Amino acid sequence: MKLTTRSEYALLALLYLARQEERTPVSVATIAQAQHISRKFLEQILLVLNRGGYLRSSKGRHGGYRLAKAASAISLAEVIRMFDGALAPTESVSKYFYESTPIERERGLVDIFRDIRDYVSDKLERTTLADICRATESGRVEGRVGDRHKARRGKR
Repeated sequence: MKLTTRSEYALLALLYLARQEERTPVSVATIAQAQHISRKFLEQILLVLNRGGYLRSSKGRHGGYRLAKAASAISLAEVIRMFDGALAPTESVSKYFYESTPIERERGLVDIFRDIRDYVSDKLERTTLADICRATESGRVEGRVGDRHKARRGKR
């Protein structure tokens, strides 16, 4: 799995909206400026999120976008799948986007990639926008791979 710029920006926009105290609409220009995203590119992303039921839009002078559901009801996995498709490292181990690949000739490789798929999928399915907002406020994202890696290097 490799995130595209579209899914990264979608997550940034959703997190920005999730952090708004009042659930009033926020303009595309405000989100674009705050997240350093091209306004035109962001408009395309917000349209997809709106059609997908993650945002509500309103027109007019005070129009803009706001979350259509609670931040705790939006997982990272569903947003990433919307823009990038499979979370699996190869299509031959994907639950939702299966396609045959040469990897299938080696059972051991399939098993390893399936384990990776399961870990990534489980982590992203269980992590919501609200979780990221809370983690950012506290200064820590639970279970970061980098934290464990640093800890292991220190033990050598």
